[in-house]
Amino acid sequence: MVTDVLADIWDKVLRHLQRRHSEQWRNWFEQVEPISLENGCLRIGVSDVSYLQYLKQECNESLREAAQQITGHLVTLEYELTDQDQLEQVLGGDVGLQVENCFYFSPDYTFDNFVVGPCNRLAHAACVAISESPGHAYNPLFIHGSVGLGKTHLLQAACQSLMEQRREVRVTYLSCEQFVNHFIEAVERGKLHDFRYKYRYVDMIVIDDVQFLSERERSQEEFFHTFNTLYQARKQIVLSADCSPAEIPKLEDRLVSRFNQGLVARIDAPDYETRMAIIHKKAQLRGIDPPGEVISLIARKVESNTRELEGALTKVHGMAMLDEGEITLELARQALGEEPASPRHQVSISQIIDVVTKHYGVRLSDLQGRRRSRSIALPRQVCMYMARELTNHSLEEIGGHFGGRDHTTVMHACRTVDKSCDNDPQMRATVNSLMGNVTQV
Repeated sequence: MVTDVLADIWDKVLRHLQRRHSEQWRNWFEQVEPISLENGCLRIGVSDVSYLQYLKQECNESLREAAQQITGHLVTLEYELTDQDQLEQVLGGDVGLQVENCFYFSPDYTFDNFVVGPCNRLAHAACVAISESPGHAYNPLFIHGSVGLGKTHLLQAACQSLMEQRREVRVTYLSCEQFVNHFIEAVERGKLHDFRYKYRYVDMIVIDDVQFLSERERSQEEFFHTFNTLYQARKQIVLSADCSPAEIPKLEDRLVSRFNQGLVARIDAPDYETRMAIIHKKAQLRGIDPPGEVISLIARKVESNTRELEGALTKVHGMAMLDEGEITLELARQALGEEPASPRHQVSISQIIDVVTKHYGVRLSDLQGRRRSRSIALPRQVCMYMARELTNHSLEEIGGHFGGRDHTTVMHACRTVDKSCDNDPQMRATVNSLMGNVTQV
């Protein structure tokens, strides 16, 4: 039975962790319970394997430091799985999951925690399908996209979902670098038979960052035969990379062909609305509820990927915890290095269009039309850029004012104008002048 003293110590440990290591804090920490504190050893009970792995891999040093800070003594940590069913499966070896030592499944990486938007809808649907019917829905499944867009999240979500539905299934999840290193080690030790048995007799193999096969001829040969063995046995193959199969340098044509014979799904950068939803979801996972204006600020400031969105949220949350205050717009601006906006009246897209069309001598119908000549494209792009900078409209809303163009067109326009301003002082002066004219209207 947990004593009041131990419960109080544990509560202070959690508060210390939340305040000093907000990037590690998760709302399910409240479900973790101390078991005992004896002879300098704090035993911690965890109800889920993935939670236990997260604590050991990500939070062990932070928790130990917090426990020592609170108790004033040297403390070691031990973790115990309290769910009897999971404990029996682990002890009895009745867990089909094979994960290399440096990998673990993050409890954050589930389908419930994945934000679906236009940028990733196909990849998400495919991963859900293979988790429900491995080897039959899409085989192989190849997901590609830039860093930080959610490829690893989807791979781990598919594995965890499948394991929840079918405990007996054998799943191997690892990086391509590990696959190559294990192959080299097997060759050196004369244990190719063991290597092949390990990777060819599973129900699903999931390999992250398969572009690591580039220029590795012997590894590509081994991977080719592993792929064929699994595919012919109707076992699920899931791969990810930072580019499409054809774009992986010096990848053998026969591998490119096999990777393309299933479903190839691309993940793009999230649009504004999806970024808002991602920040909200990440905040929920940490048990915080930032104001909508703070979420909007982060979504506007960070356009690249999910990792940077989470990093910005961590910075804002961390600053609030250190100051023991609330998350406010002013604090978020300070954390993200943005100067407070000077008071001004609300700018409309119509005002921006009016100023720009007069300066360039074009008509609104020109901007909304399909002409792509520079005399029309430039003022259209400047309008989109200014609308992004001076209004709170989403990319889709901005595109709607200019002939129903999509968010990617608006993003391209903003990047083009931004780059022109960096390289051309006269262009920068023109844009600044136009923005000044709009705000004075």
